Amino acid sequence: MRVGRVLIYVALIIIIGLAAVYFFLQRRSGEPSEAEAPPTPQVVLVNVVITTQPIRRGDIIIEDVLELREFPQDSLIPGMFVNVSSVLGRQAKYDLEAGTILMESNLVESTEELSESGSNAALRINPGMVAVSIPISRLTAVAYALRPGDRVNVIVTMLYVDMDTNFQTILPNNASGVIAPGVEEAFLSVTAEEATEAQFGPELNLLTSQIIAGGQLSPVGRTELDPTLDQPFYVIPSETQRPRMVSQTLLQDVVVLNVGNFELPEEAEQPLPAAAPTQEVLPGQEAPPEGEVIQPAQVILPPDIITLIVTPQDAVTLNYLLYSGAQISLALRSSGDDSRILTEAVTLQFLMEQYNIPLPARLPYGFEPNVSELEAPTLLNDIETPEPQR
Repeated sequence: MRVGRVLIYVALIIIIGLAAVYFFLQRRSGEPSEAEAPPTPQVVLVNVVITTQPIRRGDIIIEDVLELREFPQDSLIPGMFVNVSSVLGRQAKYDLEAGTILMESNLVESTEELSESGSNAALRINPGMVAVSIPISRLTAVAYALRPGDRVNVIVTMLYVDMDTNFQTILPNNASGVIAPGVEEAFLSVTAEEATEAQFGPELNLLTSQIIAGGQLSPVGRTELDPTLDQPFYVIPSETQRPRMVSQTLLQDVVVLNVGNFELPEEAEQPLPAAAPTQEVLPGQEAPPEGEVIQPAQVILPPDIITLIVTPQDAVTLNYLLYSGAQISLALRSSGDDSRILTEAVTLQFLMEQYNIPLPARLPYGFEPNVSELEAPTLLNDIETPEPQR
């Protein structure tokens, strides 16, 4: 029994050894030999022309701002330059940064081609954005502190009134009286000019009924009962409807593209005309010595327009607000601040509740003289300089 068991163990060991040798030989036969291994592909390099420093749009390319750098031939794109002489004397079509690989699309042969490639302003607008201009003043443009590259918030202020939905006119409507047919006899004493002023059209005699009373002097009012006399009175408004004002932040973190007008190509090419000499002496100015000519001071007008970079939808919104009569103001943001803060629209009710402003009580005394309108204090710069006495 013991001999048989030993023979079984020996047989198992032989079988396992043969299997190991078999798998080892199979694996060895599947691996390529060093002689059969595929060769490592070699990368072929070529020289391409790159810039070594920033180049402005329109600058002539010279050898001092270029160098050759190795580049994989497989990645070479049509339009790249492989020698410096091919680009010398040409002009940059756009502003180029240092390290830019020059291509045919980056350069032009002459200034005429350069003028057809678009404006510098368009290069500063990110894809998907547009530029739109709005009017500004000293008050709405942060006292002219804004410069290109600043970021601003756009604030809009609007006036609302109640309107008749059918007539699309401001309320209240006007009350009128209507008469029966026979309009010709009712207006025998009315001239054509008076009928026109009363808003009667040329179809006057064709209508079966006509308005003969009312107009701007009879707005629709309401009936109120006087508690003392116990008599009803028909009350009409003492003035037209007062609009209700609301102010709210419309846009946040908007980039300023330019302040004032962009310079036209014709203005850049032509020198400024010399000021014409004049001998006029202004009030308070001493007369110049004989033979000396006074040159008038150059007057610099403040900007009255600003250009912002916004989304296409925001551009349409600003255009609508401009033509609707809304007032637009700009608020300058801190440098590097890109946060968005949710603001609440300001109305008269919000102003009184948020800042705890009470409604003034009716007192038996008041100011003298009567103050019915608010007037801003007169600033020293707004006072005209009086002429010197002679």
